[in-house]
Amino acid sequence: MSAEPMTLHVPLHRPSTLPANLRAGVAKQVLRLATRRVPVDVVLPDGDLLNDRGGVRTPDRPAIVLRHPEEFYRRLAENPKIGLGEAYTAGDWHPAEGTDLADALTPYAARLSGLVPGWMQRLRRLVDQPIPEDQRGAVEDSPENISAHYDLGNEMFAAFLDPSLSYSSALFDRARPVAEQDLEEAQLRKVHAALDLAGVGAGDDVLEIGTGWGTLAIEAARRGARVTTVTLSGEQAALARQRIEAAGYADRVQVLVRDYRHVVGTFDAVVSVEMIEAVGERYWPDYFGALSRLVRPGGAVALQAILMPHQRYLATRNSYGWIQKHIFPGGLIPSETVIMEQAGKVGLTVTRTDRFGADYAETLRRWRAAFLAAWPTIRSDTFDESFRRTWEFYLAYCEAGFRTDCIDVAQIRLERPSHP
Repeated sequence: MSAEPMTLHVPLHRPSTLPANLRAGVAKQVLRLATRRVPVDVVLPDGDLLNDRGGVRTPDRPAIVLRHPEEFYRRLAENPKIGLGEAYTAGDWHPAEGTDLADALTPYAARLSGLVPGWMQRLRRLVDQPIPEDQRGAVEDSPENISAHYDLGNEMFAAFLDPSLSYSSALFDRARPVAEQDLEEAQLRKVHAALDLAGVGAGDDVLEIGTGWGTLAIEAARRGARVTTVTLSGEQAALARQRIEAAGYADRVQVLVRDYRHVVGTFDAVVSVEMIEAVGERYWPDYFGALSRLVRPGGAVALQAILMPHQRYLATRNSYGWIQKHIFPGGLIPSETVIMEQAGKVGLTVTRTDRFGADYAETLRRWRAAFLAAWPTIRSDTFDESFRRTWEFYLAYCEAGFRTDCIDVAQIRLERPSHP
């Protein structure tokens, strides 16, 4: 799971050209302007509204409370793409009583392109920060980037994931009310949809790029396939092996701690669920080249990928955001256009795309509820209150993005022709 769905852009001059107090003042005025365009009340510590001194909250409207307004403005001024989330972690703002965090963020996400005038948006390049060199997906950096997230501990993830330990979007049954559906059932539906898309059946040799905790490998083996699955997370690999052995498929599944670029051999099918977002744009040619090299002629690749609209991808591809800094170092979301272009360069053809972004919003909503409910058991010297607020914001922030189509998720079939 990797995303950078929405950012409150506060267009300022380069940080070095304006005093800190002036930058914060500009941030305050831009925020005041944005509040006029979004149906969310912004409440100051004295109870007044940011854009309506002496005004009162609108009934049934989401609201946020600025607990430390000046610190909030300062963080936005220092880095608009990162400051909003860091201010939440620091406790500078919070949803008002009765307002869900995702409900407060969703109206901003829905109006992202119109929060500030167009001429101000064109100044975003003055405050965008470039992606650090060690987060661009180099082989020597990838294990560290992956460990920064996935090696937080199996117990931490197990506290809020369903029993399948699936950490990607579930796929709910459209024919039944979502509220009545179990998350584990929906996750297994997602796994089998990906296996079906790749045409995985008995006797097939299957490569999985991105092991997770072994659920897809187990389900592929249950179909009678032979599976090689690779990950860069030592913690994930250890638990995946245990789960695969407990399921009785150790003879059919090989778990390797290995970069996908170092995999050898060919396979009838390749499946990769929400792995491409961690690759890094510089190495997308390597990724697709590996897919083409590893799948046999006539075989298929099934990718589950988080997507963003192509124009947004072009606008944000070289800038550094909160998700990259605090959640997924090295991550970048592609567009479907990019996937088609990269696939075409290595002889792969996109033949089917199944989108289900609303299902990701529901998955994230359930993860966040489970995470907060389990927090007393997660809390430790390692996972402190700042960690809780960071992850609460991360899950709500991404949920808002999927709710409003700022980002989407899809399963995509790539085919390699039987003959050149």
